[in-house]
Amino acid sequence: MNIRLVISPFFLCLFLVLIQSLVNKELDKSSNRCGCTCVDTDGDGQCEKKCGIEYSTLDQVGTCPISQPPEWPPVLQIPAQRYRAVRTDFISDSDLPDESCKATGSCPVTMLVTGYNQTLGLSVASNMFARGSLNINSSDILFSLADYPLGSESKTQFSSFLEPAFFSNLPVYYVQSQCDPNSEFPVSLQIGFVAFQQDVSCVPGLQLWRNSSSEINDELYKGYRKGNKERKINEILAAYDFLNSNANNFNPLGLTRVPRSINLISNACLNFLLGPSVQMPFEFVKEMPKPETKLRLDFSSQLGPLFLSLVIFQLFPVVLTSLVYEKQQKLRIMMKMHGLGDWPYWMISYAYFLLISSIYMLCLVIFGSLIGLKFFTLNDYSIQFVFYFIYVNLQVSAAFLVADLFCNVKTTAVVGYMMVFCSGLLGGFLFQFFLQDTSFPRVGIVFMELYPGFSLYRGLYEFAEYSYNGNHMGTDGMRWKDLNDSKNGMREVLIIMLVQWLVVIGVAYYANQVASSGRSPLFFFWKHQNKCSKFFRKPSCQKEGSKFFVEMEKLDVVQEREKVEQLLLESSTSHAIICDDLKKLYPGRDGNPEKFAVRGLSLALPQGECFGMLGPTGAGKTSFINMISGLIKPSSGAAYVHGLDIRMDMDRIYTSMGICPQHDLLWETLTGREHLLFFGRLKNLKGAALNQAVEESLRNVNLFHGVADKQAGKYSGGMKRRLSVAISLIGDPKVRGNTRTFSSAHSMEEAEHLCDRLGIFMDGSLQCVGNPKELKARYGGSYVFTITTSSNNDEEVENLVRRLSPNANKIYQISGTQKFELPKQEIIISRVFKAIENAKSRFTIHAWGLDDTTLEDVFMKVTRGA
Repeated sequence: MNIRLVISPFFLCLFLVLIQSLVNKELDKSSNRCGCTCVDTDGDGQCEKKCGIEYSTLDQVGTCPISQPPEWPPVLQIPAQRYRAVRTDFISDSDLPDESCKATGSCPVTMLVTGYNQTLGLSVASNMFARGSLNINSSDILFSLADYPLGSESKTQFSSFLEPAFFSNLPVYYVQSQCDPNSEFPVSLQIGFVAFQQDVSCVPGLQLWRNSSSEINDELYKGYRKGNKERKINEILAAYDFLNSNANNFNPLGLTRVPRSINLISNACLNFLLGPSVQMPFEFVKEMPKPETKLRLDFSSQLGPLFLSLVIFQLFPVVLTSLVYEKQQKLRIMMKMHGLGDWPYWMISYAYFLLISSIYMLCLVIFGSLIGLKFFTLNDYSIQFVFYFIYVNLQVSAAFLVADLFCNVKTTAVVGYMMVFCSGLLGGFLFQFFLQDTSFPRVGIVFMELYPGFSLYRGLYEFAEYSYNGNHMGTDGMRWKDLNDSKNGMREVLIIMLVQWLVVIGVAYYANQVASSGRSPLFFFWKHQNKCSKFFRKPSCQKEGSKFFVEMEKLDVVQEREKVEQLLLESSTSHAIICDDLKKLYPGRDGNPEKFAVRGLSLALPQGECFGMLGPTGAGKTSFINMISGLIKPSSGAAYVHGLDIRMDMDRIYTSMGICPQHDLLWETLTGREHLLFFGRLKNLKGAALNQAVEESLRNVNLFHGVADKQAGKYSGGMKRRLSVAISLIGDPKVRGNTRTFSSAHSMEEAEHLCDRLGIFMDGSLQCVGNPKELKARYGGSYVFTITTSSNNDEEVENLVRRLSPNANKIYQISGTQKFELPKQEIIISRVFKAIENAKSRFTIHAWGLDDTTLEDVFMKVTRGA
């Protein structure tokens, strides 16, 4: 699985290359290359293929070689006739033209002016547009047009190799204060071998005063084209704020987006100050020369932030589900039971996931670089290393923190991958817009970057921007010196992630200690101050009042409770396990009442004793053993193992405990041998001793031939159970085997033959305790007489039994078979044999038997009484 995870970046990078090649193939089509045509240059009817800007469309011109870029007249952005500013229900200024002008096509273009001095502003603005008839010099048409500002409804392009105003079907205008009738003339331009002719018509310009820039902004906003086709749109030509300008100090601010309007206000200022003969002509605009290029899209840089954030962030649910899997399968508890402390576990697990994540990121960068992704090759590798290393540390730490919130692997996987996709999509379709919005406060960006997914996206976004610009401009990508740029957010991202990493890893360890051990949030204050331990128990630590369950508690149970009370006041080490009024209460759920699994259990187990617990399903046996082994926490009461409190010292208790839990706690991907090698090392076995212990354990549980190296997930239920037994016994733990063993059993024969003492559990309470002989003598002082005859003889059989034992108790009868309990003090066995022989002469006896009391009979009698 780890190998598949590590090599997955290779396939992801190949996927990017495949998409890049498909994009390049599409971009290499003739419609995206420099335009060509066949030109008859000599007039002999033979054409020659010519390629260049003059034969190209607007989509093709960007790839043409242009040694001498053409000169184009500068143009204004003219609002379309249907969008020009008029009086409307939302803009009712009286100086605007009536809406009826749109029907006749006579609406002027509006320019708004504001400032501190209205007279000055309007005077200067009135000089912006020429008056009178046109005077066009065909020999120097660009110089002639400098006095008559042209404009177009077409949108500007990113380059000026071709002016869209002369290549679109939209009209071209020149702006005058007042248009004369038939004010239309042709304009001829020569581009290479091709001559362009464009008809230019007049459009009147209207200068209107507004009292403040806020009024202009409001008007601009109300008339802005927002994509709603039903909404009326009011667009203006340009807007100017003269601020505090006067005759000695001109300080105008243009609220527009084209260079031609800036030239207009500059000339208007010169005319106002120095007269109409002084002007600054704006003849043409042209691009820098360029070689032939191919249309290319650096797909890895364009898609990089979104795609790579999903690729990198997918490590999060992988680590998260692995941690929750160990919690769900209680493998973490098993490791603690075998001596692996919290700190070593954290160090090992953290180092493992960090190593896997680092190799994953290293493979991603190497594979991406080998196949030529500019995202990786142009940016400084040292910056990439620092960024990725800090982030994977933060990601692993966050996974440890979030793992404390989940207990189910499936739920964790769903939530984890939802976080992956939500983080990527929110980064690409929300966070990126805030990054590109220069008006958004920087502190807001920093606040959003506190979420690790956004800090990752910000770093990838910066890498993508630098690689994209470097690829198109032929420069390097991001370098360390670029981190000092105020527009570069990489430095703040690195600082945020570094601080978050240190904070999150500390909080994660603390939360894990509280969540996994059930400790108080202030556990570190009294970690080593177990004042109520067995050997230092003070009177103030004891509960007030009697612990007896009044008359209902049996004498042997009362004696066991008193024994516990006495041992808690002594410093004796003769008992390995002492339970003091231990209780477990499960809260009510889904309308069900709360459930007492264990009700005030007091029990003392001396060293060397094998103690067996008997009880029906649901009696509380598993809950009791789970409390002793640390799988669950008691609701109240206490238990001590070798003087260590299970509520606070389980880590130390595990060093001397071996447990075979009710359910098999195994890694399904590890073999039986690997399980034993792992847990053997936890028990401090090494070298030859470890190998010998593993081999002996495999032979002892019959998992040697052909199955020792088979994955545990493929074992049968019985094989898993045997492996669990071998795990619990490896390393010779103290609380087990021939030393001190706790057993929960359903088999009476097993319990009777193996256990030194037995306790019968019922409804969470200890009903009786003692060795098997004592229990049978105390609760089983009778024989069980069983006889099978014809059902017609049932009455004669019962009379026979009453003569043998007047106090006999019938406990079973069906189809001629009857079973009776006969008090031992009333029975002489020879009389029973003699009575049966005499009865055979009167009726047929198919079978009969006289049995001593079994442990099962004792169990049934005790549970019925309870």
